[in-house]
Amino acid sequence: MTYDTLQNFRTEAYEHLSRARDATFELLDAVMTTRHVYSFAELSQSPLFQRQWPSLYETVKDSRPRRRKLMRLYIHQIDKSTSKQIVLGGDHTRPYAKQLPERTYEHQAHGAGSQSAVTVGQGYSTLAWIPEASGSWALPLRHERITSWESPITKAVWQLKQVCQELPTRPLSLWDSEYGCASFVLKSAEIEADKLMRLRSNRHLWGAPPPYQGHGRPRIHGDKFKLNDATTGWSADEDIEVQRPSLGRVQVRCWRTLHFRQAAAHPLNLIQVQRLDAAGEPKSTRPLWLAWVGLTMPPLDPGQSHLYLDKKRRYREVIAASLSKSMKLQSQTSIAAHFAAIPNSKI
Repeated sequence: MTYDTLQNFRTEAYEHLSRARDATFELLDAVMTTRHVYSFAELSQSPLFQRQWPSLYETVKDSRPRRRKLMRLYIHQIDKSTSKQIVLGGDHTRPYAKQLPERTYEHQAHGAGSQSAVTVGQGYSTLAWIPEASGSWALPLRHERITSWESPITKAVWQLKQVCQELPTRPLSLWDSEYGCASFVLKSAEIEADKLMRLRSNRHLWGAPPPYQGHGRPRIHGDKFKLNDATTGWSADEDIEVQRPSLGRVQVRCWRTLHFRQAAAHPLNLIQVQRLDAAGEPKSTRPLWLAWVGLTMPPLDPGQSHLYLDKKRRYREVIAASLSKSMKLQSQTSIAAHFAAIPNSKI
């Protein structure tokens, strides 16, 4: 990247900030150059924010960034010269908050701010471009609060649709287990994007129905496949092993043309990824389950099968890295609504 490229990006981003753009731009620079933010007012001590601390709150109150134009600017930064499929990562974050308006009950894996897994705060939906196979760089394309009348799935589907309309090719989108369900598959069926979703181990899937026997109503579902019950499954359509330096022996198996019970018209491919010990036995009783929904899934060959595990791990890491700083701010102020367009990337 050249200095001229960076300067042009900053100039165009500045034009899309609308009201209070000078103060907002200084605040963005302060956020991105401050390693640790323990309070919102602390940002006023940054040498890049050349105003008094009350201006922080006035900036957030007055700022009205043009989100769609900023999204197009970020998409313009995506490298389109390569033939590789664009990879997007979506996630739902749930910061704990004491005084933010319109709080909702949110599930926290580790109970932030309290001992309970259910906390009171605000949910945020993020869709980011993941440019690298390793590292912690990501470019959030949409980052918006989930209001009390929305659900994480409806917000994620809306964001995915907005982004895909601006992309030149069909992307691959990666999703956590919250989105590995029939509702997400049905709501995103018309969007031009492949989807790779993690599945909870207690999910049930159904195989393709048997041929019609000539009498009665044709069957919609085949045999039930319980992910946590090996006795209900059948032989995988593909089964390979690959040796990874960081993971050791990894087994990847794939079952084709399964579906969720409520989304029988939308077939998926089920993928199981698990690590093996030296004797070839699984190291864990809970393997990683993934579901692929799209046009044509890449083949499971020994040189590429590890990407299913690596991409899932990478997407979780980059989302956490790109949002860790803004989440601290969101727990103290309503700044999150205006920080939806911060690009935490190499730019």
